[in-house]
Amino acid sequence: MAVAAPAAVFTSRDLGPAPEREVARDLLRRGLLALPVALAVGFVGWGLDGVASVAFASALVLANFWIAAAVLGWAARISLGLVMGVALFGFLIRMAVISAAVLLVKDLWWVVPVPLGVTLVVTQLGLLFWET
Repeated sequence: MAVAAPAAVFTSRDLGPAPEREVARDLLRRGLLALPVALAVGFVGWGLDGVASVAFASALVLANFWIAAAVLGWAARISLGLVMGVALFGFLIRMAVISAAVLLVKDLWWVVPVPLGVTLVVTQLGLLFWET
């Protein structure tokens, strides 16, 4: 039984079709389908400030998925080892950027913490579960 050398696994690359972009496109489509409901809940619970907070959080989550797909697709063309590093460190960097974005706007007049936080968590996890 022949086993690929560990170095070959890390230096091989994926030249086939990029499913990352298809998955991201599907997540964006589903996110945009759910967005009117989330905006309505934000409006009913917190008025226009709730709508703005839900919209901001939704934009962060959808941008996160799109960037993840783009970076993973790029890394797959170079090497599978790079995909592993990009998956781990890319996630950490994207979560830090989302945290920084929330911290930058948290004191603005239109930000309501509850719909912002709930939308970030529910949208991120909900879209991932919906995709699986």
